[in-house]
Amino acid sequence: MKISMIRKTNTTEVCSFCTMETFLQKVKCETQGKYISRLRNSLPALQGSGGSFIHIEKIPRVYPVAEYHLNKNEGWKFKCYNGIVLVEVDSLSGALETEYVKKQASLLPQTLAAFVGSSGKSVKIWVRFTLPDGTLPENEEQAAIFHAQAYQVAIQCYQPLLPYPITLKEPSLRQSFRMTVDASPFYHPDAPAFCMEQPARISDGSSYREQKRMHENPLERLDGTYDSYHTLTVMFQSALARALEKIEHWKRGNELSPLLAPLATECFKSGIPEEEAVWRTLRHYYEYKDETGVRTTFHNTYAEMKGFGSHLPLTREQDIALKLEEFLKRRYEIRFNTVTDDLEYRERYSTRFCFRTLDKRARNSIAISALKEGIQAWDRDIDRFLHSESIPVFNPIEDYLFEVGEWDGRDRIRELADRVVCKHPHWRELFYRWFLSMVAHWLGRDKQHGNATTPILIGPQGYHKSTFCRILLPPELRFGYTDSLDFSSKRDAERYLGRFFLVNLDEFDQISINQQAFLKHLLQKPMANLRKPYGMSIREVRRYASFIATSNQKDLLTDLSGNRRFICVELLAPIDTNISVHYRQLYAQAFHAVMNGERYWLDDADEKILKESNEEFRQVSPLEQLFLSRFHFTSPTQEDGEWLLTMDIFNHLQAGTKDKLPIGKVTELGRLLRKWNVPNKRTMKGSLYYLKYVEPCRANGNN
Repeated sequence: MKISMIRKTNTTEVCSFCTMETFLQKVKCETQGKYISRLRNSLPALQGSGGSFIHIEKIPRVYPVAEYHLNKNEGWKFKCYNGIVLVEVDSLSGALETEYVKKQASLLPQTLAAFVGSSGKSVKIWVRFTLPDGTLPENEEQAAIFHAQAYQVAIQCYQPLLPYPITLKEPSLRQSFRMTVDASPFYHPDAPAFCMEQPARISDGSSYREQKRMHENPLERLDGTYDSYHTLTVMFQSALARALEKIEHWKRGNELSPLLAPLATECFKSGIPEEEAVWRTLRHYYEYKDETGVRTTFHNTYAEMKGFGSHLPLTREQDIALKLEEFLKRRYEIRFNTVTDDLEYRERYSTRFCFRTLDKRARNSIAISALKEGIQAWDRDIDRFLHSESIPVFNPIEDYLFEVGEWDGRDRIRELADRVVCKHPHWRELFYRWFLSMVAHWLGRDKQHGNATTPILIGPQGYHKSTFCRILLPPELRFGYTDSLDFSSKRDAERYLGRFFLVNLDEFDQISINQQAFLKHLLQKPMANLRKPYGMSIREVRRYASFIATSNQKDLLTDLSGNRRFICVELLAPIDTNISVHYRQLYAQAFHAVMNGERYWLDDADEKILKESNEEFRQVSPLEQLFLSRFHFTSPTQEDGEWLLTMDIFNHLQAGTKDKLPIGKVTELGRLLRKWNVPNKRTMKGSLYYLKYVEPCRANGNN
């Protein structure tokens, strides 16, 4: 892979090539002329003046996407495709924002490089794409199609991570930028590439030229589609209503001849084509058999009249509604996201690949654009249309799963589990069931239960635990990942169940005992009952969220009733996240398994394994430690023990410590005794437990 750099002189173009490592080394220090620094100093004065930097051509242009060679006869000729997608974030304020964007971009393991642009107020992000077999398209045409699709995927992946909008540009193989300087560029040479199949063509979302319209009147742009059929229906019915007003006492079943001439007149004035008007008349009055008479009347009327389309038989409201509907569908793609519960939009025939939230600012912009086209619509008219059944619903996760294609038979889920090096003998199978359960609940296969099982990755810092959690989701769904669950607001925490697909409980050991009680409730909750902001009623919100967790500490489980909901694994080595995941096949395997009825839940045998293996990770409470230091377990057949009430045991423990034990610890003590299966019997005073009390060892004080 070579990076091309082209610099223009007075008469020629000079091209040089270098490796990626060499290029990023050049970025760290400026050349002798220091033209880049001079450019950055000149930009504030040049902004808005219409001037340009006089030495701009002395700064070479960098072409990372593909390698080109200069041919004397044919000019710059394509040699090979590098598979690099360039994502740019411009118009930043300065160093603080550029460094923050670089840091956010580095969170994705697929980020190859991120560095400041030549202006000092932009960031260039490089990410590699390959075909599933690790190769790249060889000819220029296939590379252009592949690159256009890869650019869209990259935008969808990086935009949710970045706090600033990505500057969208046409994804050309000749995409370039000026040479830059960045003392500390981010570079991950072992970054895995995104895997993507070769698209057959450039999708509709990557059209870059605005389509021109010849007529301002939307009724003159009818093309035989369903929308035009609907519009002509409204026009014909309005013309018919006006014709009926001119004929008194005419009823259906009477002779049709008196109605034909007025109807033909109104259809002519409305601008309905002759054959369209005849066809709709015959269809409306299907019992009338004289087709020749209808055609003759309409033909003669159309021949003797003037001013075709001079009068639209529509009310002002109908006219505005039809024009507004045509305008919105022509200019924008609008959908209702059932996961985020938001309206989303993007402009047609532009480089706006990503759907954005249709907020108040965007609605005002749409309203102004409608006014510029002469549509006298109010804000409420647009809101009525946006919140109607005219807007299609969209479920991103179901849309993705139903488009992944057929599974090729390779077990990629267990291969992904093998990246986690641990001593747990059942980790592969437990992870496999958890992954299937996650996909099954995305598809709504079990609405009575939530995916209550949570893998917990335990290991020191630098073991790539959080990175592994993040790469479980494909780029198209990564907006549904979060690692910032806030337990302080139970309502917001429950809202996460329907908003996110995968929730990472980062630093699980920092969750308090009280918070773990709420977490237990959250894990098993099949849906959330919430009220929308400013809403009047409480409604059920479908749950999508599955949970995964990370921890640096080993003793983290505190539930005395059992820990069957957690799959605790201690990492023996850092997780290898430098892999190219073929996400479509990964989820095609899960989709195939779930749809074919494979078990995605943990059975009794699995839960028994979890209870036994999780004992290693259970946190021993101070009360438990105090009890084990004062009492020994014994059998009633032995005479060295005694029958004690829970309160008696508590008083013994209280006497053996200087600290005051809260009375609420009596309940916890009872749970511990039942958990250990201490011999007991029921009496009128309560449950008696057979234990042997041991006097604490006291220091002799000789030290």
